Amino acid sequence: MPPERGVLTVPATTTVRAMALADIDAVLAVEVLAYSHPWTRGNFIDSLAAGYTAEVQVQADGQLLGYSVAMAGVEETHLLNLTVAPLHQRRGLGRALLQRVADRAHAQGDLRLWLEVRAGNAGARALYQRFGFVEVGLRRNYYPADRLQREDAVLMSLDLPTGAADALD
Repeated sequence: MPPERGVLTVPATTTVRAMALADIDAVLAVEVLAYSHPWTRGNFIDSLAAGYTAEVQVQADGQLLGYSVAMAGVEETHLLNLTVAPLHQRRGLGRALLQRVADRAHAQGDLRLWLEVRAGNAGARALYQRFGFVEVGLRRNYYPADRLQREDAVLMSLDLPTGAADALD
């Protein structure tokens, strides 16, 4: 039975830590299961080399459950990749990772969080909308798709709290 909406069922035995080069093989194993057009090893290595915030969520036994990659900008953060291993989806892990990205962005004084999501990825779009993101645009033919086609990306943004008394839920 799936968890109630808004209820996190993140296993207590998980840890979120900075992604390291040693994690790339495990990250790629999840990436190719999760996406028809996955990021490459080079995409992850370049993100780490550029200093993007990249984190992995692992169980106590070392199994990788999910990861995120975000790029800081001027008063904003751009979420580049948020992935949960397919066998562990719909358990609150994606929301927990997203919360960490939003909390970090808020703590560094960012005003907004941005992301693109495949137009056809209804599950991810629903997660982002429940979190408070709004659809603000469309990037036509942004993502590669099957049979040499392209898929649109929905541009979404989340306004972050600006006052010290404001908190992210």
